[in-house]
Amino acid sequence: MKARRKFDTQFKLKVVHMIKDHNLSVSEVSKTMGVGETAIRRWVAQYQADLNHPAV
Repeated sequence: MKARRKFDTQFKLKVVHMIKDHNLSVSEVSKTMGVGETAIRRWVAQYQADLNHPAV
């Protein structure tokens, strides 16, 4: 079984911004960065949630 990889917040934001700012697809970014599409979709969803409900 593969060990689960951990990514820091800075890396996750870089990936999200590649999608949001450069209009790249999740699939393109997944292949480029070597991260699964499901993880990237989760990060994008979390980013959107944080924008809608910022921490106090």
